[in-house]
Amino acid sequence: MFSTLRITPSSLLGTARATRVPTTAQFLKMAPAHKRKLTGKAFQVKESYQEDASKGAMLRFEDSLPRLPVPSLGDTCQRYLKSIHPLLSKDEYAASEKAVSSFQQQAASLQDRLIEKAEQPEVRNWIADWWNEAAYLGYKDPVVPYVSYFYSFRDDRKRRNPAKRAAAITSAALEFQKEVVNGTLEPEYMRKKPMAMSSYKYMFNTSRVAAEPSDYPVNYPSQDNQYIIAIRHNNFFKIPTHIDGKQLNTSELEQQFTKVYQAAQTSPPVGSLTSLPRDQGAVARKNLLSASRNNENALKQIEAASFIVCLDAASPVTREERARQYWHGDGANRWYDKPIQFIVNDNGTAGFMGEHSMMDGTPTHRLCDTVNALIVHEKLDFNNPSIRSSIPDPTAVRFDTDEQVIKDMASAQQQFATVIGSHELRVQAYQGYGKGLIKKFKCSPDAYVQMIIQLAYHKMYGKNRPTYESAATRKYQQGRTETTRTVSDESVAFCDAMANHEIGQAECEDLFRKAVNAHVKYTQLASDGYGVDRHLFGLKKCLKDGEEVPDLYKDPAYTYSSSWYISSSQLSSEYFNGYGWSQVIDQGWGIAYMINENSIQFNVVSKHLGSERMSHYLNEAAGDIRDMLLPSLEAPKSKL
Repeated sequence: MFSTLRITPSSLLGTARATRVPTTAQFLKMAPAHKRKLTGKAFQVKESYQEDASKGAMLRFEDSLPRLPVPSLGDTCQRYLKSIHPLLSKDEYAASEKAVSSFQQQAASLQDRLIEKAEQPEVRNWIADWWNEAAYLGYKDPVVPYVSYFYSFRDDRKRRNPAKRAAAITSAALEFQKEVVNGTLEPEYMRKKPMAMSSYKYMFNTSRVAAEPSDYPVNYPSQDNQYIIAIRHNNFFKIPTHIDGKQLNTSELEQQFTKVYQAAQTSPPVGSLTSLPRDQGAVARKNLLSASRNNENALKQIEAASFIVCLDAASPVTREERARQYWHGDGANRWYDKPIQFIVNDNGTAGFMGEHSMMDGTPTHRLCDTVNALIVHEKLDFNNPSIRSSIPDPTAVRFDTDEQVIKDMASAQQQFATVIGSHELRVQAYQGYGKGLIKKFKCSPDAYVQMIIQLAYHKMYGKNRPTYESAATRKYQQGRTETTRTVSDESVAFCDAMANHEIGQAECEDLFRKAVNAHVKYTQLASDGYGVDRHLFGLKKCLKDGEEVPDLYKDPAYTYSSSWYISSSQLSSEYFNGYGWSQVIDQGWGIAYMINENSIQFNVVSKHLGSERMSHYLNEAAGDIRDMLLPSLEAPKSKL
């Protein structure tokens, strides 16, 4: 499915962690703007920040954020060897050592080229253009289910009526959009450092477009496109969000959605065309445009909309039913190329579906968290009953179809059914404990849950295999993600010890804590831009036509160690009851998890590898680790 670089677009959601926002005064005490320096053939940065008030609150730190570093070749080679050691036999590792030894000489010129690119004044992030192209826009598999991701919202007891739920969500989302468009949204922070906010420009009034040789994003001015699109029974309706310069209140929006419910009749599934593999989708788009001159305007209306609200004719109840509804739906009542789609079902349940070719999960997590918080805590006036008589009815956005378009839609639906049918999904809603107890164990909650996943995999397969966890690099200009390689010598030693009943609890706990500490250390390096995967990717991109490929890239261990048998990421919210995406290789697993105060939830996806069994092992592993650590926690402290 992927090249030897093992680009894994559906696992690149940035890890979301709670952060405390420093005051402006605290930032003003920091050192002047960063200065770049070159040491040991590595492009490094100093982290200090200046505010530019003219950019607005949201982007005020953007130009003074440091630029993504280029690690030294020697450091990356050492970290790479350390990461592959637990995955290989003795002979395989010896062969890889030779390949890496040769690589340090063979890649010296590539390192110089990469540093030269990073030093260019106009280059804000040396990997940005390469990564967006290789991992997303040039990716040819369908975005659903391989790139799309979802959040499942908790129920809203006050709004069981779907029109009422859709109206509240829309009101809250428009409030968030207002702050983004006006630039008044406060930046995000991680470990008291501001994060890049540039990707927010791709949140509203934008869309991905299927094209050859690669897709591309389109973005429209928000002030000129003050409307949303609602989809019901495959019909598209344009709903204005502002009339005479005034935003519609929640009651007015509810009336608009009610009219959509009343007017919608089952129509041809034009939205299904966005579910096609991207090369086929590009052809289908051309066919749609050729079918009628009207279709160009219809496409623009959808792509320029602020966002989409899908009013689904479904009533999901179980966690699995909800997950599937938001992750992929029925393949028709969607426009999968839009980065923001809120989904509201007939029974009032609701969620979110994202496409993140230009934007990772942390911004949309913040959007959805904010939307739900505004509603739950009644932070907006959702109860204003006034409805203006001047508001026009929703306008149908119609497509004209011909024989070829009808064939394309039929092909899209058939392929969608095949792809979705090849996946199985289970949700493990573990209620035994959550981050509250994990913190009492004095462990990083994220690293702790990564070890649960490793132990569960070991229980199922008797070994550990390459595992991806997303680490956010948004502390840098245009930063996105880096790979945290979860499997370490320490994690394998822990899993092996847990499988050996002759090894006692104290030794297992010691090995567990070493594994957790190793994971925390690698995650920190990755977040700082010093993982191995993006650097090795960048060096390979520096090869010129006809140049010999270095030995490291030919070594089977390179391909194997970056074949993500587990693709994982954490994104937690007390307002969600689900979150997830797909696996990235056919033999692998997609395991998304949420760590709440008193619970841990896993969304387990595979291509019929036994998701029910993996869910069982996750439950068992969570209990085993808790039971291993509890005696130490409960042991009476000795008196001095």
